[in-house]
Amino acid sequence: MIHLIKTDASNLDFIDLVKHLDVYLAKMDGDAHEFYDQYNRIENLKEVIVVYKNGEAVACGAIKPFDAATVEVKRMYVNPDYRGEGIATTVLLALEKWALELGFSEAILETGNSYHDAIALYIKNGYFQIPNYGQYVESDLSACYKKYLKR
Repeated sequence: MIHLIKTDASNLDFIDLVKHLDVYLAKMDGDAHEFYDQYNRIENLKEVIVVYKNGEAVACGAIKPFDAATVEVKRMYVNPDYRGEGIATTVLLALEKWALELGFSEAILETGNSYHDAIALYIKNGYFQIPNYGQYVESDLSACYKKYLKR
């Protein structure tokens, strides 16, 4: 059975999941990891989703305000043992719903352009590629996406 909770960055299960995410990203990003890591701090994340399956924390994601209309999706992660079960979509849709409840109408995100599974997830859920934004403008390794949120 899957259970989602809304929390913030102080949640210990979220902190643990993010540690696993960071290990995975360090392997995938190689020398570029340090660049990305500086933009993935969690201390100020106030809108966090943690997913539990049979009592075990298995996935997470967060949103943070980007501008008055837009949230940025951050720290999406599913334990590899639970991938392929639709949990990432569940997290993403819950974050989008929360963003709407908070009054936002758009979501943006950045992922690595070699993270084909992540890109497929976002496209499947209505995101479209946009020019790299903010700190990712000059990054050849980044791919940025956007979705207009609907009630």
